[in-house]
Amino acid sequence: MEIYDNLSAVDLAADLSEEKKLRAELEKKDDADSKRLSRFLALTDLTRAAGHPIRELAERIFAIPELKNFDHIQVPEIVKADQSFDLFNFPPEHPARSASDTYFLDNNHILRTHTTIMWYYYFLSPEIMEKVKNNAPLGVLCNGKVYRKDEIDRFHLNVFHQMDGMYLHPASDKKLGVETLEDILGKIAKAIFGADIKYRFNKDDFPYTSPSVEMEVEKNGKWLEVLGGGMVRASVLEKLGVNPDQYTGWAFGFGMERLAIISMELPDIRLLRSEDQRVKKQLKLGKPFKEVSKFPPITRDISFVVEKGFFPNQYYDLIRDIGGDLVEQVELLDSYEDEKKFGHEKISYTFRIIYRANDRTLVSEEVDEIQDTLYKETASQFNAEMR
Repeated sequence: MEIYDNLSAVDLAADLSEEKKLRAELEKKDDADSKRLSRFLALTDLTRAAGHPIRELAERIFAIPELKNFDHIQVPEIVKADQSFDLFNFPPEHPARSASDTYFLDNNHILRTHTTIMWYYYFLSPEIMEKVKNNAPLGVLCNGKVYRKDEIDRFHLNVFHQMDGMYLHPASDKKLGVETLEDILGKIAKAIFGADIKYRFNKDDFPYTSPSVEMEVEKNGKWLEVLGGGMVRASVLEKLGVNPDQYTGWAFGFGMERLAIISMELPDIRLLRSEDQRVKKQLKLGKPFKEVSKFPPITRDISFVVEKGFFPNQYYDLIRDIGGDLVEQVELLDSYEDEKKFGHEKISYTFRIIYRANDRTLVSEEVDEIQDTLYKETASQFNAEMR
């Protein structure tokens, strides 16, 4: 505990003027991609929604004695791609750099894929520059929405929440080892899952920390990965304008929905944004969720032929646009090429869509209407030949 005693908390906010300009420009556009991104950005940040379990999760972490005097920083949700990837040692071939995995506004700007980007903005703050100049210890937390193109199932959303933390200690005073990080991660596990939770660490690999670890907790006899972290890489500190000989420290990051789902034993991530009062009143950390009712699914398949440049993750967004929260899962059943049948540089895809509402029984006519719209928009937006 003593290494954290000299921290003095500061609330920081990065300059959001460029983001406001970019959001305003986005709102003026009428294409499907721009409308989609505007809608994602407008979603409520559940880490700041009073009474929500994602907010409570954040507050529990803020209250951990070792972390209670950490700085807090709020940073843009629209960031520059090079700052997000180059500064954090993402290799050139990393999938996050591709439009198949990341939401690009233009060639230079993306919706942030991780709250780790807060490191960049943190070291730009005049208050923190002064602390670095004086070789003072540094501790910071950041939480909020992040955006990644992802598959559709009961445990993944393309807009979710993360929390990142970082602590740097003057190297001249004490060099920190990975055990100091593991101590903090253990305290986070206990704050979320209870004092009796069992946890363990495995080696991992991250572009911006080394050595790195992942933490698993035991829940109902199963070991589940919950978060990761490691010792901050000297090369990343250098890129951020900090002398790595001056500091030693750790960093962690995790998806908050995953911890909430495990804590409440939720069967479906969509429940975290439910407005059904029967659901909302049950969303309490540590309290196992009891299903209101398991309504029957309706399954529909859709097949089409498109150019080879098509990415399934792009298609998942269209399905979300049209089906919304009624889409429980999407499976890629088949993809194949047949030049004689489809032509050169063409590929056939078949997707299975499982529709299910959490609060009522769907009827075929409702799903058929969604499917009709999906057929039309698939043909229009992807120049697809429907099969």
